[in-house]
Amino acid sequence: MLIGGLEKLTLIDYPGKVAAIVFTSGCNFRCQFCYNPMLVWPSKEMESAKSKNTAGHPRSREQDNNPSLYSEDDLFHFLTNRAGKLDGVVITGGEPTLHQDLPEFIKKIKDLGYAVKLDTNGTNPAMIKKLLKSKLIDYIAMDLKAPENKYQLVTGTAVNFQKIKESVKIIRQCGLPYEFRTTILPVLLSAKDVNNMGKLLKGAAKWYLQKFKADTELVNPKFKAEKPYSDKEMDDLATIGKKYVKFCAWR
Repeated sequence: MLIGGLEKLTLIDYPGKVAAIVFTSGCNFRCQFCYNPMLVWPSKEMESAKSKNTAGHPRSREQDNNPSLYSEDDLFHFLTNRAGKLDGVVITGGEPTLHQDLPEFIKKIKDLGYAVKLDTNGTNPAMIKKLLKSKLIDYIAMDLKAPENKYQLVTGTAVNFQKIKESVKIIRQCGLPYEFRTTILPVLLSAKDVNNMGKLLKGAAKWYLQKFKADTELVNPKFKAEKPYSDKEMDDLATIGKKYVKFCAWR
């Protein structure tokens, strides 16, 4: 597994659990507002380290933006030592489902007794199915980026929207705790767009609208000048979402 980062403790990323976050490196999207550009575009140094089977030392979001590769040995040494103190592990990215060794990687985490939450963009429903069939995940969060007509605008790449729809269906029927998430900013998504996304998610359990933040490095640096919706506007957008899903809130 190509590991780009580790956050050793989070109380908010895995609902109800004290967890660590493992960031996988590499993504098939180029979302302009993404705050993990170092994971979207792994550096040549990271690829070189991978080919030489070398590794840096675990770092958190708060550390510098020079990406370093983590070895699985370092990660599992940490997780072994934290067993009984942490409840779960969040696997995020980048996009974790791009990695074919993801099932084996998660199994090693599960074997240590951890619950696992997966964050995904939904572009690999086959991998999601495989993980669910093997009972390797306990919670799943999928980012729904936009309505179909705006997916390429938001993600910066061509998208097979049928795969997005398939992943939504799989997750809704999986029987596990789950949530959908959408980052909202005025330059990309309108109230009409939220309404259209709501139609796709109709009947889903939980949908969070995430307020755009520009207080970190972004994939598109020009977006640091973009303004978010106001709290009142986010309230109004969440009201639209509530027409379609059982729970909708913004954060």
